[in-house]
Amino acid sequence: MLRGIFPVAILVLVSCVVAALAFGLPLERNEEPVPVPLAAASSGSPDSPASAQVSESAAPSASISSGEAAAEKAAAELLPDFARETDSNTEFDENQPLLVEAPHPAPPGMVWIPGGTFLMGTHPDGTDSREIIPSDEQPQREVELDGFFMDATEVTNREFLRFTEATGYVTVAEKAPRREDFIGQVEDVRLIPEENLVAGSICFNPDFDRTTLHTDHPLWPYQVWQYVKGANWRHPHGPETSITDLLDHPVVHVAWTDAIAYCEWAGKALPTEAEWEYAARDGREGNVYPWGNERRPEGKWMHNIWQGQFPEENAVTDGYRFSAAVGTFPPGQWGLYDMSGNVWEWCADWYRPNYYSYGRKRNPRGPHNSYDPQEPGLPKRRQRGGSFMCSDNYCIGYRCSARMKGTPDSGAFHTGFRCVVRPADSARWQAAVERQKTVDSGSPEPQDNTAD
Repeated sequence: MLRGIFPVAILVLVSCVVAALAFGLPLERNEEPVPVPLAAASSGSPDSPASAQVSESAAPSASISSGEAAAEKAAAELLPDFARETDSNTEFDENQPLLVEAPHPAPPGMVWIPGGTFLMGTHPDGTDSREIIPSDEQPQREVELDGFFMDATEVTNREFLRFTEATGYVTVAEKAPRREDFIGQVEDVRLIPEENLVAGSICFNPDFDRTTLHTDHPLWPYQVWQYVKGANWRHPHGPETSITDLLDHPVVHVAWTDAIAYCEWAGKALPTEAEWEYAARDGREGNVYPWGNERRPEGKWMHNIWQGQFPEENAVTDGYRFSAAVGTFPPGQWGLYDMSGNVWEWCADWYRPNYYSYGRKRNPRGPHNSYDPQEPGLPKRRQRGGSFMCSDNYCIGYRCSARMKGTPDSGAFHTGFRCVVRPADSARWQAAVERQKTVDSGSPEPQDNTAD
């Protein structure tokens, strides 16, 4: 349950979520200090589920080592209340044909994704821009999905502002952490400097020391990230910035828990990993990107990513150093925008690197809990799509099959989300709409008052 803590004079050395948020790197305890300020943990009371079940259809017991079992037990003890599944997990009859046709018109701002079958993950011999395919994208497997409605774009600042004005919701990044949040994560919480217990979030540090940058260690990205006090969704780059001119950009600095709160208010849900990848593939079989296998067809930029050698130079040839307004780049044939690049998007699923080897075929919802061998004590949720920080010389997270992971109570300046509505949950969405009509009656256009 970390957003991390800045090590002062090497008094406190803790695991950090920065690389996991950015690139899915190993997050091991460091032997020497790194120049990245780390945020402090958010609140969340421990929860100890009675069941230690691994998957929706139990994985072979032989695949679980005694070390993994012990680590899983430790992780289970750290699960906070918010980690309980909030998705409907609607049951289905496997003997029924897949739902292909939309049962009713799409909710405003959403499009229908027709049900179907596809190959999820990356084939080792398939067309892909990476020489080495991450093991958690394999084995490639056949998945069947019933149709669903999906937001055409990522949730915007304008939409999130409407949610907070209606509910008074405060995001994780807007809350100051407490020392007791670190019990069990830091050897002596009394050593945490008071000045580090402030609200904030993680941003790129464009002024990192290029003379001391070393990229020969798996944790090298720590050197180019920083914890910015006062950074949150209202102030994307710190307290002196605002979203006044960014209302149609994707909301960022949202933790998974923040995304879930929005979904509950909107009567929607986060997509599963399978739903997200299927939608990203846009009805095309085996494509690397939503539009095909060529990253720049006819020399055109199809997504908002980093151009140049990361992290030294961003040529910004696509026109955007940070996020772009949703809908800036062309949609796919199903009407979805920004399924590649712009900002990472939270998914509903827990993370387990071997889930593809045993997950169910129809409407998979992911494993029942998380196990990350790189950080056994920290539960992780899935992220998809890549962002404006992804480059072709490093993460390449903008591929349809690329996977990312992050702790549920951590956000960053390149992480957002979009929602889905499954037909079985349409009544819940309609009820939310009716509640919002009552609140919105006579309400003026949402205004951002965060600049002052």
